[in-house]
Amino acid sequence: MSRPKSLFGAVPAGILTRSEAEALGKRVLSFAKADETSVSINSNARANTRFAVNQVSTAGDDTDTTLSIRSTFGKRSASVTTNKTDDASLAAAVKAAEELARLSVEDPESMPGLGPQTYPPERSQTISFPEAAERARAVKAVTDRARAAGFVATGYIESRVGTRALINSHGLFAFEQSGGCSMTATVRTPDGTGSGWGGANANDWSGIDADAVGATATEKAGKSRNPVAVEPGRYTVVLEPTAVGNLIPIIAFSAQARSADEGRSFFSKPGGGNKIGMKVADERVTLVSDPADNIGSSITGDGRPTEKVVFIENGILKNLNYDRFWAQKQGKQPTGLAFGCMRLMGGDSSIPQMIASTERGILVTRFWYIRPVDQRTILFTGLTRDGTFLIENGKVTHAIKNFRYNESPIFMLNNVEAFGAPVRVSASEDSSPGAAIIMPPLKVRDFNFTSLSDAV
Repeated sequence: MSRPKSLFGAVPAGILTRSEAEALGKRVLSFAKADETSVSINSNARANTRFAVNQVSTAGDDTDTTLSIRSTFGKRSASVTTNKTDDASLAAAVKAAEELARLSVEDPESMPGLGPQTYPPERSQTISFPEAAERARAVKAVTDRARAAGFVATGYIESRVGTRALINSHGLFAFEQSGGCSMTATVRTPDGTGSGWGGANANDWSGIDADAVGATATEKAGKSRNPVAVEPGRYTVVLEPTAVGNLIPIIAFSAQARSADEGRSFFSKPGGGNKIGMKVADERVTLVSDPADNIGSSITGDGRPTEKVVFIENGILKNLNYDRFWAQKQGKQPTGLAFGCMRLMGGDSSIPQMIASTERGILVTRFWYIRPVDQRTILFTGLTRDGTFLIENGKVTHAIKNFRYNESPIFMLNNVEAFGAPVRVSASEDSSPGAAIIMPPLKVRDFNFTSLSDAV
């Protein structure tokens, strides 16, 4: 295990500290001649290891600092991005941004930059950044288990630590430190009929249990061999937390106040306006984005401190997401939504209890290839993957072929029969750390599977 490194003490080499980021931002501003200039600085160290056919295939580390410089004249703006931080390069980037801004069309919805903001104390966070040998040992924990079962494992590890700063010519300066890592593994049977998946996501590498990831993926692969075909249709489903995490965040992404007010959203009220204050889900449903969960950004994209946003409380729509322009137009406060931070409150049921209480249904490990169909109903389509099973008379009886589904997560939250305890899940389709979310397992009735898929 590598020695933990505190971002409040010795940062990984090459990552900017608060004072270094502020100094760099001020150097950029010193070259500016525009009415307004803002600088976004991202300084990150990343490490990744990919494995396939039970062995490591690639591994790499990189450290980089990038600056996005935005220049504004009146309502004309343009941005330039660079990772060169010498004075000559910064001056050239500022000049390019200003020349492009003068040529751009006016944006009637342009908002002026913010002045100084008040932020809560920085989060206390200790981060261990895994070295290549340590990541290889984690891979071995998975591949040894798969090889012992006669199976083949593939997967991906990514870890990131870094800092982010925003500074502008109105006196704004925001800074945050963060880290994230994930490990995913897919284990296949040699006959090509069985596939199992396991994944973990944490702020810190010490939160990744490679043995558990490998055990879950290998066990599911063994149980999912020789799947049988089951007729598509509406079924009661038991969704593992990752499957829930694949679908529920879509609701928050769809909860834009402007599209609701303009009649383009599920959250549009018939006859005009939006559905804030109206019942939109089962009364046991509460969906929040809360920086106190320590899993999302602490500052918004324009430099405001993030805040707790309750989207749905006891089934009632409490908030939509207002950007600064739309909030001003509607006489509202802009929403301080934390990117990549979502929690669905749970209950006291468990997956075994959900299965035991199901006469006939489907157990789903996760979904993938999730794509939109109709934004007015938040209808999405996608496929089950890596462990789909038939439940009969309270027991899992067969591995079954995968389904395509057409379903809305908001409709799903009106059909919930049981909630389990929420856990942090890795639910990104590309296996990167992605958005960290906290989701419970759910038992849901009338989930709509529309066709069979031969994909394994």
